[in-house]
Amino acid sequence: MDQGERQFASMAFLWPAFAAETTSELAAAAAREFVKLAIGPDAEKPPAHEPQWTTPNKILLELPAVRLRDFSTRPDGATTLVCAPFALHGATIVDFAPHHSLVAALQSAGLNRVFVTDWRSATPEMRLWSIDDYLAALNVLVDELGGGVDLIGLCQGGWMALIYAARFPAKVRRLVLAGAPIDIAAGKSRLSELTCNTPTALFTELVALGEGRLLGHHMLQFWAPEIERDEMYCLLEPATAMDSAPFRDLEWRFRDWYASTVDLPGTYYLQVVGQLFKENRLAAGEFVALGHRIDLSRLRCPLFLLAARDDDIVVPEQIFATEHLVDRARCPGAKALAPCGHLGLFMGRNILSAVWPEVACWLSQPA
Repeated sequence: MDQGERQFASMAFLWPAFAAETTSELAAAAAREFVKLAIGPDAEKPPAHEPQWTTPNKILLELPAVRLRDFSTRPDGATTLVCAPFALHGATIVDFAPHHSLVAALQSAGLNRVFVTDWRSATPEMRLWSIDDYLAALNVLVDELGGGVDLIGLCQGGWMALIYAARFPAKVRRLVLAGAPIDIAAGKSRLSELTCNTPTALFTELVALGEGRLLGHHMLQFWAPEIERDEMYCLLEPATAMDSAPFRDLEWRFRDWYASTVDLPGTYYLQVVGQLFKENRLAAGEFVALGHRIDLSRLRCPLFLLAARDDDIVVPEQIFATEHLVDRARCPGAKALAPCGHLGLFMGRNILSAVWPEVACWLSQPA
């Protein structure tokens, strides 16, 4: 069984039961039982080592939703803000390990002022926070950095960065989207198909189980596969052999990172599932952010689209379709297809050393 098949095998038994969603009351009752069965009796979060940052940094600003991490090496140069995913795992995906750090790759390519959104796990008091709350927090970070940035959106941080750039066009000089699900209808991935075909009652029950939040360890048990050692080796592309001591250390570091999850506000999570995945509102021009309908044709900054060739989470079509949603005259762009899978786009040694320097070079061009 390959990785993609394993990733969703635990969910396959749910499909027949939800093939026809009749009354909401019946769907909710069925969802409750299936969620409990899928997650199992152990509702406690398993112990995990907190992932550590690899590259020296400092916290420039701390908000309830996010920490702004400063990785600057010099005070000059354009400001680059990496919008990390706010999904299953923490922001250390951008600075995972030596030779496997996107932050370090950008620095080595000449970007002196690099900052990262370190999204914080949602507390019970944050259970009603919405996408708007996180866009507002992102806006505070950009203002803290002077009101204008080059923005890099990764995976789930990609749609957030795109919405932000369309909502505040004067604050984004250049925009990079990497492995980001933008137009769900443009291609089929296992994740988008499963999300679109699973009734909302199941997602709602997951949130109810977390008392208003989607708990990260529930999400890990429910959705995520166990990554085998050989798959890990392929995605990380280390310089040493699989049976070497350095790779064994890297493997344990990866497993600690993978086991460490963040909790999401239930309102935010259900908006992402419903409005962005199921209804595809962003691509349709129907998504409303901070009181404004987001019209991507009004975006007016250069745009770089980076996809992973073997990505089963966000297929290339779902991100490359963005170029047809914007005004190309206002958004002159570039795109690249990296020979890797989803996580390899952000952690793979060869991808970081060969592909991301091209992105950094593109960012360094005059406005």
